[in-house]
Amino acid sequence: MRLVTFKKGRGSAIGVRTDEGIVDLSVADESLPQDMIGLLAGGDRALARAARAAGKPPEGSIKRRVNYLPPVPNPGKVICVGLNYSDHAAEAGMKPPEYPVLFLRTPASLVGHGQPILRPKASKHHDYEAELVAVIGKPGRRIAKARALDHVAGYSVANEGSIRDYQMKTSQWMIGKSFDASGSFGPEIVTPDELPNKGAKGLKIEARLNGETLQSSTTSSMIFDVATLVNECSKIFSLESGDIIVTGTPAGVGFVRKPPIFMKPGDTCEIEIEGVGVLSNPIAAEK
Repeated sequence: MRLVTFKKGRGSAIGVRTDEGIVDLSVADESLPQDMIGLLAGGDRALARAARAAGKPPEGSIKRRVNYLPPVPNPGKVICVGLNYSDHAAEAGMKPPEYPVLFLRTPASLVGHGQPILRPKASKHHDYEAELVAVIGKPGRRIAKARALDHVAGYSVANEGSIRDYQMKTSQWMIGKSFDASGSFGPEIVTPDELPNKGAKGLKIEARLNGETLQSSTTSSMIFDVATLVNECSKIFSLESGDIIVTGTPAGVGFVRKPPIFMKPGDTCEIEIEGVGVLSNPIAAEK
């Protein structure tokens, strides 16, 4: 199943993407939770009901086109993982970490599929980063690694959109990762049954800027896989429904290239992960 959040009137709605279009769950089954966190918190039972509703959509529930929001517009935590591909650590001149490099990002820093990513007024060093996102469904604390993937409701795509000169101002990366609308997340959450394995391993991951492929790798190259990340994060804090883990980027980022390549207004950046989807955003200048 492929779950989306989209604009509806002055608010939002959640839906399921099908071959016919996006089924508006607020129409297809009014008894379901009306936001993504609520749906995920409902667990397997709520997801099964959503699947049934999308399988037999009533008249007027299918939308051919929508304006996407991030699949989880208001995650309680956006947990990011640095240097999680050894080739990226090498290109950045750093040793592969022995423990996950974790930092938090603000939810307001991420926009949805098709929405403009904003290059801030403060910098022109706006870098792309292709990343797999793990979305937490079942909450938990101190989750055993053997059970960790049972807590993942699905997977999505992110462009982390890093402001490199601000990132490098301090040893803490958060400021370079949290400019408003500087990155993106979407277009949908893909449940694990749609992928070859529950851990989303072995999926091709690419970043393309104006059609040119600049990053190309596979999620099997992650140093710390999804199960390890869930296990380690849950040792520190409770993971809640709708929390997202942005799992790191492979080699090929712009700031290490000679000359550097940064996103600029007028560009289009696409991040594609095999089986999960294509996240595409135009780049615009912050007003």
